[in-house]
Amino acid sequence: MTWTLSILAALLYFFAAWRAANAPPARDPALAIAVPGAIVLHAAALLHHLLSPAGLSMGLGEAASLLAWLSALMLWIFCLREPLQALGVVNYPFAALCALWPAFAGSSGRPIPLDDWRLGIHIMLSLLSAGLLTLAAIHAIAIAILDHVLHRPNSLHLARRLPPLQTIEKLLFQLIFVGFFLLSLTLCSGLLIIADRNGEHLAQIVLTAIAWLIFGVLLWGRRRYGWRGRTAIRWALTGYVTLVAAYFGSKLLLGDLVHAPWS
Repeated sequence: MTWTLSILAALLYFFAAWRAANAPPARDPALAIAVPGAIVLHAAALLHHLLSPAGLSMGLGEAASLLAWLSALMLWIFCLREPLQALGVVNYPFAALCALWPAFAGSSGRPIPLDDWRLGIHIMLSLLSAGLLTLAAIHAIAIAILDHVLHRPNSLHLARRLPPLQTIEKLLFQLIFVGFFLLSLTLCSGLLIIADRNGEHLAQIVLTAIAWLIFGVLLWGRRRYGWRGRTAIRWALTGYVTLVAAYFGSKLLLGDLVHAPWS
């Protein structure tokens, strides 16, 4: 059953990406059906993967799938008010592959008991912040593509399929600001948890703090010097790669090498 849900979700994601690449920039009825359908099926598959009697089963594949689902959900919500469907060309295939990951690879993590409310809040905050910043990274990639296209006159027809550069940049910094706020709360809750676990997740906290600092400098540079374009892209993607290293690199180190539970 879980395999079926994941495969159907992936097929709808790939179809949505194809429509986003080929349909007119105006709202497309096929996308309006395919994207919510993929998100619902993906969510149903995730529930089967994540929930167990022993707690939350959060392995590497489940974490990637959940982050991809959050980014797809947020993009769909943003598309209700802004013409951002073209961003699905990047987002939806990523979500499709991540939806298939836990279905075919299986879980590599031990269940995380959720009897501690602080741990539950920490997990929720970390996933929300990571989901927002994942979508921000996709926006940064879209800005890089649009900037490249605008410097090539023979590719201007591709630029017409993308939202205006100013719209994407505005949304990029809105996402980073909210993600930065949630990441700040994640760090605070993580420090409370690590104090009770003898430094078990110290590597994850340190890398997350470095990512938080990078995003903080980017927001300061935007406010103080008006950073945009390639400067904003470099800082945003550097912060996101650092955050991915915090979430997945520490998972591989702690979970797979020393078999410590991960949150």
